Amino acid sequence: MTLILGLESSCDETAAALVDDLRVIRAHRLAGQEAAHAPYGGVVPEIAARAHAEMMMPLVEAALKDAGVTLNDVDAIAATAGPGLIGGVMVGLVTGKALAMAANKPLIAVNHLEGHALSPRLDNPDLQFPYLLLLASGGHCQLLLVSGVGQYRRLATTIDDAAGEAFDKTAKLLRLGMPGGPKVEALAREGNPKAVKLPRPLLNTDEPHFSFAGLKSAVLRAHQSGLYQPADLCASFQQAVVDCLVDRTRRALAVAVEATALVVAGGVAANQSIRAALMTLAADHGLPFHAPPLWLCTDNAAMIAWAGQERFALGMTDGLDVPARPRWPLDAQAEKARGAGVKA
Repeated sequence: MTLILGLESSCDETAAALVDDLRVIRAHRLAGQEAAHAPYGGVVPEIAARAHAEMMMPLVEAALKDAGVTLNDVDAIAATAGPGLIGGVMVGLVTGKALAMAANKPLIAVNHLEGHALSPRLDNPDLQFPYLLLLASGGHCQLLLVSGVGQYRRLATTIDDAAGEAFDKTAKLLRLGMPGGPKVEALAREGNPKAVKLPRPLLNTDEPHFSFAGLKSAVLRAHQSGLYQPADLCASFQQAVVDCLVDRTRRALAVAVEATALVVAGGVAANQSIRAALMTLAADHGLPFHAPPLWLCTDNAAMIAWAGQERFALGMTDGLDVPARPRWPLDAQAEKARGAGVKA
């Protein structure tokens, strides 16, 4: 049995986990930072990095104790090496390097996005390559054909803001608190999704990409008008996001004809309305649909440990000189999408 220690610190969640090759999560420890960032209405990179530095080793020690093992029992150390807030990424990666060196264990530098991309396979052993993945989070919104470990073809990306960022900014605008996505989703249940006329950027266009900046601006203008209740704004905004995600994913399915399943992952994948709409889309195309459990959608170390398992099984390890990367596309060969600020 192979046991991998995974470390995650790319944004505002510090986490450590132990996962074996039978897909058993032997331990998982996570420390959030909502209280530290709440006064600022969003994540402050310097505060996040400091919290990671304070919490990472206590979480590692706790996870090892929970699993009843020592560092010597671990076969490899997998740590997020990017993309993300560079201060936090460096904390996790340097910790991983130190542990690997101290215990003479292999290091696996994991792309945080690959952690999300492979997380459905941790939960579902029947999920086989290739599958079409909608990866939607606070910093990324992409459609990828996942053909294997390290084998990704990007079919679409955001040309401005990610869906999760739009959720977070809407929550901040309405002073709903953190985390923004779940707050908007909860209030949307009380509202009318047809109450506010909002745009659906790029809907029904041939261009494969996503755009949410215009939608975010439209929500701001609607709020400033004083004509709408917060619940109706949230419901109308959420429905607009759902419509855009479904439309763009439908277009990708027409291109990725070899896909054997439709999968959604990333923090936004925890949204139940988005899951339900994508499940219907998959059924319309005769494809199975899979989304990880809600806690595996948000940032966690179990997905990093599992990505480490998949890589370790293929002999894919890294040297101690591997760098931390604030940007790290899964498909380095993808053509750059139009527009500035592309979240590639």
